[in-house]
Amino acid sequence: MHRVEIDPSLEAVKTDKFRFPLGVYPVESLEPRPGYTMDFEAADGNDDEGDWEAWPDRYVFDAVLTADRTPALCRHLFMMLPLRVYPILDVIGTDAYREIDPYIAYDPVGLDRFLDVVRRWKPFFYEDGWCGFGAMCDDPFFYVFVDEHKIITIRCEASLRDRVEAVLHAFDLELTEEPVGADSAAHEHRSVLVAPKDRPELLTFDEVVEIVRDEWRLVLNVDPESNVDAEGEALGVVPWRCQVRMVFEDDPRYVYAEVLAEAGSLNEADSMAQVGAERLADAAGVEWVEASLLQADRLKAKELSRMLARARARKGGVVGGVGTPRGEAQVLAARWLSPPPGGKPADGSGG
Repeated sequence: MHRVEIDPSLEAVKTDKFRFPLGVYPVESLEPRPGYTMDFEAADGNDDEGDWEAWPDRYVFDAVLTADRTPALCRHLFMMLPLRVYPILDVIGTDAYREIDPYIAYDPVGLDRFLDVVRRWKPFFYEDGWCGFGAMCDDPFFYVFVDEHKIITIRCEASLRDRVEAVLHAFDLELTEEPVGADSAAHEHRSVLVAPKDRPELLTFDEVVEIVRDEWRLVLNVDPESNVDAEGEALGVVPWRCQVRMVFEDDPRYVYAEVLAEAGSLNEADSMAQVGAERLADAAGVEWVEASLLQADRLKAKELSRMLARARARKGGVVGGVGTPRGEAQVLAARWLSPPPGGKPADGSGG
């Protein structure tokens, strides 16, 4: 049975009765101050082109409390959600132009499914400094999100304001001008999971993210037709590292492949990843049933050069050859990350 385990060598940073999450902690002197803030946000207006209805007038709360009590507070808040919700997951990723990979469900899932996943991977959600999570609903509007600092943000319609405040007060939190948590000073983020190779039952951070995305039916919440940096500046065609998950007939495993490509959007990167995966399968003499884009991270030129140099040096070469960047959508290189049906990867790259 797969499970997660916190690295036993990690020690929590504590100040008096306040414990910071294992995965995010201050690196300079900081006196934590539990409490919450409350503000009013006006409706966003009409959104005729988006998939989501505009958010209504709402109150927004930001709550800071010791990490020991965060799961209990969240359980009370999650029970205010209806039976169908839209889960949310933020992950500190490896994309060169974006710090956070934001995932959201465009189709609602059962609250029981959401809560079961949170319970199953509790150390990942409440202690790991590389992820944030939550859920929302639109009738009535209610939003709960625990960010990567494990600070809780709540947005709700006016009719729910008193209930939210009652829950916060039950946890001894008071309205405070400026609560102080891990993000109030210089701090570090880290993943807290441990998964030694001789403990195959333990999952890595990336493996948990993959499972959570499947369970909650999450998609990357970025415009698939454009390619911009964190400031909204257009990037044009850039290098991408794509991870593809493949399914083969009569094989219960997922098989993974890596494709290096150039593309001008997430959709183009997806197309190039499919091409690279198909070339690998053809060279290995196997037919795949499905190939889905699991991850697509944009690369800077230096990182691409390093990865292409490794591809050229790899024994047996890379299926399809190693391309030359030329500023248009194309596959540059491809390799198996796990053996396809039949055993040895066609490019001789192993894992």
